[in-house]
Amino acid sequence: MHRRSLLATATIAAMGTQLARPASAQAARARTLRFMPQAALSVLDPIFNPTTIVTTHGYCVFDTLYGADSALRPQPQMAQGHEVSADGLTWTIRLRDGLAFHDGEPVRAKDCVASIRRWAVRDAFGQVLMGAVAEIIAADDRTITFRLSRPFPALLDALAKPAASPCFMMPERTANTPADRPITDMTGSGPWKFVPGEFNQGSQAVYVKNERYAPRGEPANAATGGKVVNFDRLELVWIPDGGTAVAALRTGEIDWIEYPLPDLVPVLQRDRAITTQVYDPNGFLGFLRFNALHPPFNDVKVRRAIRDVLVQSDFMSAVALEGDWRECHAVFPCGLPGVTEFPPAPRGEAAMELARAALREAGYNGEPVVHVNPTDFAAVTMQGRVTADLMRRLGVNIQLVESDWATTIARRANKNPPAQGGWNLHNTNFPAAGIANPALSPIIRMHGERAWFGWPTDAGVEEQVQAWINAPSAEAQVAAMQRLQVLAWDAVPFAPTGLFRLRTAFRADLSGVLQGPNPFVWNLKRG
Repeated sequence: MHRRSLLATATIAAMGTQLARPASAQAARARTLRFMPQAALSVLDPIFNPTTIVTTHGYCVFDTLYGADSALRPQPQMAQGHEVSADGLTWTIRLRDGLAFHDGEPVRAKDCVASIRRWAVRDAFGQVLMGAVAEIIAADDRTITFRLSRPFPALLDALAKPAASPCFMMPERTANTPADRPITDMTGSGPWKFVPGEFNQGSQAVYVKNERYAPRGEPANAATGGKVVNFDRLELVWIPDGGTAVAALRTGEIDWIEYPLPDLVPVLQRDRAITTQVYDPNGFLGFLRFNALHPPFNDVKVRRAIRDVLVQSDFMSAVALEGDWRECHAVFPCGLPGVTEFPPAPRGEAAMELARAALREAGYNGEPVVHVNPTDFAAVTMQGRVTADLMRRLGVNIQLVESDWATTIARRANKNPPAQGGWNLHNTNFPAAGIANPALSPIIRMHGERAWFGWPTDAGVEEQVQAWINAPSAEAQVAAMQRLQVLAWDAVPFAPTGLFRLRTAFRADLSGVLQGPNPFVWNLKRG
């Protein structure tokens, strides 16, 4: 009843606001797209912070040399095209005509070289790519040349990476910022220009149409094709309460919610003024991440035991509608080519006792276990609470530390012991497209303190990642993929909680909403 009351109150308030709006304001509103993302925007550097909301902001402001289409195939974006030498060791990429930054300066190859280098310092796929690169040079203002030390057929896949830190192009002066320091200059060459004076951290971000942007001629397809903007202004508006956000959508105060609370989707589906559709057909893999630097989850036996008592239906029913999720006992998203699914462990009290025994054998004696969890990211929030409940039933002294998403991800980066500001457990999810293979997925990597948050270590897993990357043939790559999955399942860098699809919701008079691992704020029309 509390949610229904909020919904009713917000609806009345929003209707009053709409009725009071003068004609001039209504005309301006018609030229403004108001979008509520999955979380509040607090950080602006999409290379420094690879979360989905910051990537959404990145796609507005910056552009990429190549983009991934709906089938995850790389397509030219800022690039006109490329040539590859017969031995596979020289790649030449030519920039297309008419590329300019928001300040009017042309995009030059040297800007792209600096941008690639900065991105590659922080991104796992970028690091893999640079392991094969002898040098990258700007041969002239429009030509980027990669000289490789060995063939790397996935070079374009790296540059077209669609999620979790795409390779965005920035001015050289910006890209020269050390990778461990976030940038503040939002001069890009993307279809929208950021308005710094109207940025309210954690509440609102505003963009205006980039009149200099020259879209490609092909139809828009996920992160590729013509990024045509048909609005003058874009507002990313954060509404913390899901019921209030749905009410605002129903009254037209906002145009699009990235994904509404699952239990409110049926309400929206009955509203003829609203359209819902699957956000990303490939879905999202939910998972519990362990901090492998500190007890008790530095013990792989404990990680295995916890993985084996997770009841995926408990997690999935908390974040997605029936029919929009499935169990996925795998280290890559189920349903994608080459993915091995492992039989789930027996469930019940016997499995719980095994987990308790594993904790005791690891020396756990009731010390506080810190689980960091956001309060403002529904698809993560509820999974974290399910985990906390499970831990309590196992006899773990769980401390559920809940905060906004920005605070959660800041603490997630802290390697200190939990008692000194670090953490033990964290639930989150990744779009399937962002973790589809060993080069893309940061969460499969187990190279210690260089690994993704949680920092697990396993030499065998890393060996097979490299075997997949350097495979001399398709057959060798398939074999490496199979070995990698067996080893990673045993090493437990994370515990999957299921594969789910989310629904996005928007006003019925808004057309052109694209599907993919990110919301793409172009190709949209009203009416």
